[in-house]
Order: sequence, then structure tokens, then C-alpha cells
Amino acid sequence: MSFDYKRLIKFEHNIGEKDKKVRMVSGVVLLSVSLFTASILMLLVGLVLVATSYSGWCPAYSSMDKNTLGNNTASES
Repeated sequence: MSFDYKRLIKFEHNIGEKDKKVRMVSGVVLLSVSLFTASILMLLVGLVLVATSYSGWCPAYSSMDKNTLGNNTASES
């Protein structure tokens, strides 16, 4: 598996609706819990999950050539 930075900077949508909902709910839960526990790590992870859910693009999915948009699944190599 080779690393291709050009895939990372395309910013193509690669998160499906179900994945967006899961990311949004888990991100909001982590943000809420981080307010009570004062955990910076939970806050950062929650922010990343909410931001990727809102934008519809995940840089980790781009680097792995993964796609959860319904029928447009990425080919497995």
C-alpha cells in the first residue's frame, strides 16, 4: 500500500448518510462528556467527528481510498 498525497487533497465526498449520522451523534456525545470531565482529548476527537460529518469528507478515508457513499464503494486492492 503506497501513500498518495494527491488523493488527500481532492476533497471528494466519501462519507455516506449513515456514517454521517453515526459520526454526528458520537461527536456530540463526546463533546458533551468532555465538558463534564474536562478531557481535552475527548473534545478534540468530538470536534473532528462533527467536522467530518458536517463536511462529508474524511481525510483518513481518502488516504485509505475508502468510500461509504451507497453504491459508489471504493475498489479493494
